[in-house]
Amino acid sequence: MTEAARPEHAPADHPPIPPQKVGVLIANLGTPDGTDYWSMRRYLNEFLSDRRVIDYSPWFWQPLLQLVILTKRPFTSGAAYRSIWNEERDESPLLTITRAQTEKLRAALTERFGDAVEVDFCMRYGNPSTASRLRALREKGCTRILFFPLYPQYSATTTATANDQFFRALMEEKWQPAIRTVPAYYDEPAYIDALAASVRRSVAETGAEPDVLVASYHGLPERYLTEGDPYYCHCVKTTRLLRERLGWEEGRVVPAFQSRFGSEEWLKPYTVEEVARLATAGKKRISVIAPAFSADCIETLEEINEEIRDAFLEAGGESFTYIPCLNDDEAHIALLADVAARNLAGWLD
Repeated sequence: MTEAARPEHAPADHPPIPPQKVGVLIANLGTPDGTDYWSMRRYLNEFLSDRRVIDYSPWFWQPLLQLVILTKRPFTSGAAYRSIWNEERDESPLLTITRAQTEKLRAALTERFGDAVEVDFCMRYGNPSTASRLRALREKGCTRILFFPLYPQYSATTTATANDQFFRALMEEKWQPAIRTVPAYYDEPAYIDALAASVRRSVAETGAEPDVLVASYHGLPERYLTEGDPYYCHCVKTTRLLRERLGWEEGRVVPAFQSRFGSEEWLKPYTVEEVARLATAGKKRISVIAPAFSADCIETLEEINEEIRDAFLEAGGESFTYIPCLNDDEAHIALLADVAARNLAGWLD
């Protein structure tokens, strides 16, 4: 690896400059630093204060958030996180998995491009922060950075807010790098192939195909769709392409949406209600996959594998299988490496 050195023809007291590199910064949603009250409160405050996520007027929302929601929710959210917490590393599974994805993606891109590329990761909320990892890449000599939000389907509440945070971090840099952002990859053939392969592995492990495969995506207020957010359309297309890749007939792979709160209408059908409906309709064996999540997290390990599972079984269902996210599966890493390499065209050959 080339070390930082004084530029040729520079005066003797010129500080050493690292060789120019290209950075790839992947971004995931975020994680609290711990499950205690104050760690959860800091994390939830940052998340729920994001105007991309909750777009109500701050005059209305902030008093409700600070005086009501954040006095109670850190306790319930902390309990949910404790049920899935990685005790060995003292961190959330999302952080463990994202680190593993980064290490494997770094190895894959280094194999293609050598030492010319640096790969790191950040979180939109919590740590490691976007600003800290941008600064780390700059200090390693990255004059060009590809920002890669790990959201296959675009939404203002995920992809856009991750990009917003990256752009805000850039505002603090005296010498800004050239930047690119990776677009949504919801219909990428390799992404669909990886999802289909995970379904087939699950079928092989359980010994039977499900009556219905539920593709559960994170929820979104319904009005976001009419306001121009393409998320719903991306989710529906991912679901259709997955069904076609599996070769299953219509109705055997259905989209649904989870994690809603508040009184307004959200995208439907709601996952918790849909699995109960399937059970009462005689579908005794279902599987649930979460295509919008690049790594298992609280929404999949706790909400799907506990709350949504219970709703199905209590409604008369008999067999519920959760299919893990793609995580650091080799097919997923190969997909991410290919998407990154295409977006690095012209910067790295």
